[in-house]
Amino acid sequence: MVTLEDLNTPIKNTWCPGCGNFGILTAVKRALIRLSLERNQVVLVSGIGCHGKIVNHININGFHGIHGRVLPLANGIKLVNPNLTVVGFAGDADQYDEGWGYFTHAIRRNVDMTLIVHDNMVLGLTTGQTTATSRKGFKTKSTPFGAISPALNPVAHAIVSNGTFVARGYVGEITHLTRLMVEAIKHKGFSFIDVFQPCVSFNKINTYEWFNQRVYKLEEEEYDYTNRQKALEKSMEWGDRIPIGIIYKEDRLSYRDNLSHIMDVSLTQLPTEDIDISSILKSMM
Repeated sequence: MVTLEDLNTPIKNTWCPGCGNFGILTAVKRALIRLSLERNQVVLVSGIGCHGKIVNHININGFHGIHGRVLPLANGIKLVNPNLTVVGFAGDADQYDEGWGYFTHAIRRNVDMTLIVHDNMVLGLTTGQTTATSRKGFKTKSTPFGAISPALNPVAHAIVSNGTFVARGYVGEITHLTRLMVEAIKHKGFSFIDVFQPCVSFNKINTYEWFNQRVYKLEEEEYDYTNRQKALEKSMEWGDRIPIGIIYKEDRLSYRDNLSHIMDVSLTQLPTEDIDISSILKSMM
């Protein structure tokens, strides 16, 4: 069984001291250990941004892609080899700006993978500009007079896009976040966790203290995460109280389970020796 020592790497970590990415890194490692997953069973995919370095710090199969392309890469890996556990990591700008077009379609198709978004509501790697989740009025290098547009609500979008596992976590609650990741990875279908991950260098508003005063755990209240309408209402909560936990969950066939001709076969195992595509190529000339 894989251990924490097995998952460590010798690569020097250059995240800022106190960065919320450390919390996500810790929770992911703990989740993989708790699930008893071996390293050859898992592929991690990351994009561009501070979060992208996470694949350097987990000794497991990893693919560091380009801006906004975490989901196409992760979807392709999972569809070709369904025996792999695929976990994608993206930043808020990476996924909700450049990668937004892929987000809603991956969710509605219900590809069997997990997406974890490091949501710090600011562009950290490029030293402080707004992202799609920056709150209206947020002052940055790119918006010195305050952001004009209202913030995007990815959790609400995931629910109305027919997501089958929609959750929100917070790095200030590591044990809770680890449990969320375990449940997300176990889920048969597309699982999505938006994780509040404070940027200590460039976001002086949405800090640890700010979140600590506001977040509350849904499982500690009488809440039914199978009710889509109630889930949508919860996704809209913001201000003095912000919910974390599983917001919506349902069982539905995954994308690959609907492909009857390949649902029981890994594409990596299909024979290719006697396939002749010359007639197809000729038809395209």
